Amino acid sequence: MKLDAQIPSGPLAQKWDKHKFDLKLVNPANKRRFDLIVVGTGLAGASAAASLAELGYRVECFCFQDSPRRAHSIAAQGGINAAKNYQNDGDSVYRLFYDTIKGGDFRSREANVYRLAQVSASIIDQCVAQGVPFAREYGGLLANRSFGGAQVSRTFYARGQTGQQLLLGAYQALCRQIGLGTVRLHPRTEMLDLVLIDGHAKGIVVRDLVTGEISAHAGDAVVLATGGYGNVFYLSTNAKGCNVTAIWRAYKKGAAFANPCFTQIHPTCIPVSGEHQSKLTLMSESLRNDGRVWVPRQQGDQRPPSQIPEVERDYFLERKYPSYGNLAPRDISSRAAKEVCDQGRGVGPGGLGVYLDFADAIQRVGEGTVRERYGNLFDMYEKITGEDAYQSPMRIYPAVHYAMGGLWVDYNLMSTIPGLFVLGEANFSDHGANRLGASALMQGLADGYFILPYTIGHYFASAKQPKPSVSHAEFQQAVADARGRTQKLLSIRGRRTVTSLHRELGKLLWDKCGMARNETGLKAALQRIPALREEFWHDLTVTGAAEGLNQSLEYAGRVADFMEFAELLCLDALTRAESCGCHFRTEFQSEDGEAKRDDEQFAFVSAWEYQGANRPPVLNREALAYEAVHLSTRSYK
Repeated sequence: MKLDAQIPSGPLAQKWDKHKFDLKLVNPANKRRFDLIVVGTGLAGASAAASLAELGYRVECFCFQDSPRRAHSIAAQGGINAAKNYQNDGDSVYRLFYDTIKGGDFRSREANVYRLAQVSASIIDQCVAQGVPFAREYGGLLANRSFGGAQVSRTFYARGQTGQQLLLGAYQALCRQIGLGTVRLHPRTEMLDLVLIDGHAKGIVVRDLVTGEISAHAGDAVVLATGGYGNVFYLSTNAKGCNVTAIWRAYKKGAAFANPCFTQIHPTCIPVSGEHQSKLTLMSESLRNDGRVWVPRQQGDQRPPSQIPEVERDYFLERKYPSYGNLAPRDISSRAAKEVCDQGRGVGPGGLGVYLDFADAIQRVGEGTVRERYGNLFDMYEKITGEDAYQSPMRIYPAVHYAMGGLWVDYNLMSTIPGLFVLGEANFSDHGANRLGASALMQGLADGYFILPYTIGHYFASAKQPKPSVSHAEFQQAVADARGRTQKLLSIRGRRTVTSLHRELGKLLWDKCGMARNETGLKAALQRIPALREEFWHDLTVTGAAEGLNQSLEYAGRVADFMEFAELLCLDALTRAESCGCHFRTEFQSEDGEAKRDDEQFAFVSAWEYQGANRPPVLNREALAYEAVHLSTRSYK
């Protein structure tokens, strides 16, 4: 497989403008001749579908929720980054670019990251024009706050509901196009497979989640904006429906899968409380602007936090990383929290927690101001835990959150399959080995509003592949395969539930490929996963029928793909014999416990190529070359 990233020539700051001019165009009348399939209606999918339809393309849009408003983008809380420098505190496009490269531990593609920083300011203007109610200062300017990995205030926010408000802006733009007839929305419909004609992505196979009907849909190109794969770990901050199926199906049709082992652990989550839990809840990183993270200095100190005097508290992030303090990046903060808990200084049940304390902030600015900034987050915490965080510190612990890995895409956001474009968290492109907080919303909207609308036209003007009919043999075969897979799941009639198998897989991955990995553990996981997968296909029980609503069947199909993807996840982690960002191999660390990269051997993107069932995938490498930054040891001290 040849990986051509299509990175434009010329100075970094001019690449995107030059590239836009060099791209081939489709005139407005001809745009109406092209049919696009967009899978996913979160920030990336909804913004892309609305923008492409506004340009004149005909769009079919698919989501497995009953409404695009339920996409997991709604769960994003803290904010969205943009280099507007309203605070006049030294921010710039270049500083946002550099912070993102450094935050990703120098494992992201330089040209993509600079473009992301360039278009960030336009995203804010677009969203304000749509009526997104960003917080404002007294004088009327949009307010900003700080996020991890930055020493400037560049994060725009709407209390703790930023994702919801941005999604409503994209949703109203999408609804306008639905009303005009340029977008046809298919809710409660799940993609089961990708269809290729002459090597080009030309359609998908879907299942209607209400009627059970399996059908095919053809288009001139396919856009996947289906989110991340964090739920492979069972317990994560992702919504329960989030899955790997769409991009995994594309991988098995020839799309390279990049950096699957780069899975982010978020430091600020409500700790696990028992076996009954099916997911975890995120507490926004924005809370660390005013909350201070600490644990008792003494092991086994079980006193209530109010009874532990200041001199007996260890504000460990402030101690270890004085330049960034409580706003150290997520991977570093997560490992620091795990370290103090491993020392026996954790708090709460099982000692798996640290305090996030707002007493100083309340004393400094008053409880009313804290309520104004974070009130809904405090309410959510109290509803889940029964504890009032205004009176006593929150308890938090790291949890799986975001997938930096995803399908490999070039500078145009096209995968290794011509005509298959991948946006947002579903691709690998912008975050390297660790995503900075408030950058997910930025990337999703950048891809959908400002990048794909330019680049997809170049494909149409260059490829000139005609749209096929769903009567084509490839479509008929893909439909038959999907039906066969569904019947196979229903016919097993074993004894184990989907949940029990998924939980076992997730615990295996958390233990062997979670916050810390090593060669022994990864090899053990790679031995166990095939056996667990075999057990899945021989002892699974799926109730109900193929026809009609069957959520047990939906879930089984998604976990079947997790069972396969988990092996690639661990293989990638084993192959990358270094520590970088969230990928922390315990064999490769500095004397003070920080990640130790190996730039000579591993300054590349891992792009895995499927070779067929029961055959190992092939590792392709995209070398990472840096023109504007120098590879250096990442330090936040």
